[in-house]
Amino acid sequence: MTDRIVSAPRLRAFMERVFAAEGFDAGEAAQIADVLMQADLFGIESHGAQRMMYYHHNLASGSAVVGARPEVLRETPVSALIDGHFAMGQLTACFAMRRAIDKAKRTGVGLCAVRNSSHYGIAGYYTLMAAREGLASFSMTNTGPIMVPTFGREMMLGTNPMAFCMPAEPVPFWFDASTTVVTLGRVEVYAKRGKPMPEGWTIDGEGRACTDAGRMNASILSGGMGGILPLGGEGEMHGGHKGYGLAIMVEALTGVLAQGLTSPDMSGAHGDHTSHFFLAFDPAMFGDPADIHARMSAYLRRLRESERAPGQARILTPGERAFETQARREREGIPVEANTLAELEQIARALNIPGLS
Repeated sequence: MTDRIVSAPRLRAFMERVFAAEGFDAGEAAQIADVLMQADLFGIESHGAQRMMYYHHNLASGSAVVGARPEVLRETPVSALIDGHFAMGQLTACFAMRRAIDKAKRTGVGLCAVRNSSHYGIAGYYTLMAAREGLASFSMTNTGPIMVPTFGREMMLGTNPMAFCMPAEPVPFWFDASTTVVTLGRVEVYAKRGKPMPEGWTIDGEGRACTDAGRMNASILSGGMGGILPLGGEGEMHGGHKGYGLAIMVEALTGVLAQGLTSPDMSGAHGDHTSHFFLAFDPAMFGDPADIHARMSAYLRRLRESERAPGQARILTPGERAFETQARREREGIPVEANTLAELEQIARALNIPGLS
């Protein structure tokens, strides 16, 4: 089966219909849809429309709660501790990042730790919020257990992604990456397409390399042994211990700092009690913001213009391809995988709303 191209406005309108039918008000439905649409526009298939069935199940089971509102539990001029009360992660995360942005504008820096949230989509969405205000920022989240520690075969850490964004021209430096070799969403996409995964992504319960996406996806979701490897791969030869360490760092700033659940204590691979961390800061604390912006832009340009390896057409800086993909998809539409499209139609029938067909 081939992908179907859906125009961005049509896909966005469908997502908003779904979340409105799930019980969210128009503003909330638009906000959740915007996070998913940003993933699809950037070409991050694992976190866009492909995630709709997951959210539909979460809302049906009550692991994400319509009508729940985040609550500030503890606050200083530069920080806040927030309880998400199991609202949709996108809504809680936007609430937290807006608070971090407001604090950064007043004091130069704002930090927010969140507990009792849920899957919040791509980490980099929230750093873009700060970049639009001229701020640099970090965004991190823990997830349910999916990563095996270096030299281990039991899932003990999440994909634990981190994102950083700093304004620049012609596009900001935008970096968003899991601390695993790949996300569970990528494994799910390969399973849907019936394709074998590249070797080096996952190991099975015996600690052997596994390329069967369907078998690995089922094993991860059932909580079996084996799992996705840390960024850098198996062992220490190619830096797997570095990805493992970065995942622990994210856990320290999310589940530990927010005093929520850490990855091994969450239910399921995705986790229903995630914690987040957001930090926004004003570069003007360190000097003329226009000069800092120009320096960042010039440095990224030097990277792109540096000598290329043989056979390579160009050198990209993080975020450049994402923004180019967005411009193209806004013109030409978004490819939606056939099995994902079937899931979207199934959701529409369940909610008695118009589908994409």
